Amino acid sequence: MTNAQDKDQAHGLELDTIVISLDGQCLVDVSLSVEPGEIATIMGPSGSGKSTLLAYLGGFLASDFVASGAVRLDGVDVATLPSERRQIGILFQDPLLFPHLSVGENLAFGLDAAIKDKKERRKRVDAALVDINMPDFYARDPATLSGGQKARVALARVLLSAPKALLLDEPFSKLDASLRAQMRQWVFDKAKAQGVPILLVTHDEEDAKAANGPLIQLG
Repeated sequence: MTNAQDKDQAHGLELDTIVISLDGQCLVDVSLSVEPGEIATIMGPSGSGKSTLLAYLGGFLASDFVASGAVRLDGVDVATLPSERRQIGILFQDPLLFPHLSVGENLAFGLDAAIKDKKERRKRVDAALVDINMPDFYARDPATLSGGQKARVALARVLLSAPKALLLDEPFSKLDASLRAQMRQWVFDKAKAQGVPILLVTHDEEDAKAANGPLIQLG
């Protein structure tokens, strides 16, 4: 491959021949390219390897799995890096907010530790709270939030970490039907605005339709 071709293709997220096995049985065999701002969907029933794939991409796959394949971000393979250096953000089914921290402190946790100035950190958190329509929630206890509010805070925290790619692990599955479609569109809009490649894992066809991007079926 020429340098010019390398340059042309060095954008977004590329999964190059990712194969994951357990006890000699192949669970995942995937190749996929996701452009910045694009949402690709991985679908499949429980046990088909969806979350296993995300664990490999995020760098926290259990040691009893055997895995291979490149995970390229903007042309750089991050598969051998520890999870904290991959610059891949993950939004799980549960918001996983820290109960001992306020809403604002939870958001600040997502900021790069290199940002030392307290005023600058507070400025960025306050801006994020405005962006998710929760401007007066800095001091609130996460336990007092609704499901939708918790989901918004969780996404804002991930985006504050300035990820180069975003993984969504069925983040809408525990929301009621009336809130699900609203939150799905809100999350997609915010994530696309960040201009990062997005990989959605779901078993819900409505999620895949709304994503409107490449689709891979597992299992």
